[in-house]
Amino acid sequence: MKGFGVFCKKEITELFRTYRVFLLGAVALIFGILSPLIAKLTPWLMEQYADSFREQGIIVGQVTVTAKDSWTQFDKNFFIVLIVGVAIFSGSYVNEYTKGTLIPLVTKGLTRTSVVLSKFLIQLLTWTVYFMVCFGITWGYTAYFWDNSAVKNYLWMAAFFWLIGVFLLAVLAFFSSFMNSSVQVLLGVGGVYVLLTMLGMIKAVETLLPTYLLGSASLLTGEKVPGDFAAASGMAGGLSMVLVVLAVLITRHRKL
Repeated sequence: MKGFGVFCKKEITELFRTYRVFLLGAVALIFGILSPLIAKLTPWLMEQYADSFREQGIIVGQVTVTAKDSWTQFDKNFFIVLIVGVAIFSGSYVNEYTKGTLIPLVTKGLTRTSVVLSKFLIQLLTWTVYFMVCFGITWGYTAYFWDNSAVKNYLWMAAFFWLIGVFLLAVLAFFSSFMNSSVQVLLGVGGVYVLLTMLGMIKAVETLLPTYLLGSASLLTGEKVPGDFAAASGMAGGLSMVLVVLAVLITRHRKL
């Protein structure tokens, strides 16, 4: 694919030029620290408000936190991390179309397939680094305060969380192939999430949906095992590939 490497370099440059990479880094740093910090401070906070609770007839006993509480907090924070990532990437494709920056590149031989695949690849790599930084900081502080080895399957939980991010990037690429603004793209991605959430209420298909991966924090308690998420993982991976292919096919016929 002619120009694939060149366009990848352009995308990397754009990440730094628009400061998106620094924003993602800041979010990863903040939420990576926040998960173990909130868990660590919970006993202190409960102690500070013990008198207030007592006045309301609520007796708070001694609160003990463990590494599992830190990873449970990571699960609660993850959705915000995911939303920020998708929002930052939402205008990546459509800005090229609205500003007409692809026209001179395409006329010089850059294929539209290269545009879609290079953007998706750079976003995938950025998401992976972004997620790993957030996860790595949480892992490090949790290991420092407690013991990660006492927690079940937190690595599997992280892998499933990463995969749902990949799926949403593919959804973003699909909607970006025919929509004209980042707001429309975000609404499209949000619509898919709402639709899958509603379908998840049907027990017969619940475990097949990519959004089922968001419930993988149940691995921490042993309520579920990694194999319970195999179907959802396969569906997320398969749909991601289909959506990227559709994005390529639609973009090939899109007016620049």
